[in-house]
Amino acid sequence: MSSSSKAAAAALPYSIIDDAELHDNAVEALYDRAFGPGRFAKTAERLREGNDCLKHLSRLAVSEGEVIAAVRLWPLMVGDVPGAVFVGPVAVDEAFRGSSLGLELTELCLEAAQKDGWKLAILIGSADYFGRIGFTKIPTQDYPIPGYVPEGRLLARELSAGVLADMQGPISVPRDARPAS
Repeated sequence: MSSSSKAAAAALPYSIIDDAELHDNAVEALYDRAFGPGRFAKTAERLREGNDCLKHLSRLAVSEGEVIAAVRLWPLMVGDVPGAVFVGPVAVDEAFRGSSLGLELTELCLEAAQKDGWKLAILIGSADYFGRIGFTKIPTQDYPIPGYVPEGRLLARELSAGVLADMQGPISVPRDARPAS
């Protein structure tokens, strides 16, 4: 896509909506375009397999009836403590990349998660990019994850102050998806 086409597309108005089952095919198509077929081999996929997407906390951006960006949240356990969410995939249509739309959607998801009582957000990604909205690196040796994650790409953001001190240990798909009250 040419830079002028990309700029024109990025200038189109969009709406941010809650994720819903009726958008599943469009979201999967966006993920296929953004990440390709290799996305199912990534470590992050191990945290989505057998897990239930928290659709009420996940957000989509829609322009002219098309899903142009998506961020989904998934429940996690850290050690034996529930109350963490896994962020991702974060995908933005090529025409809208560079607009910070991924960060905007991620921030809206985290605001909803915090209001819903979730304590911690975890993702695998770029500390430079996601650091702009408060994510920091956490050591993979303190937070083992099912699969390989390069050091510096496992990130967390507290949704409740000081929670990282209480939530340590292996990261896994929870038995019960609701955070402890």
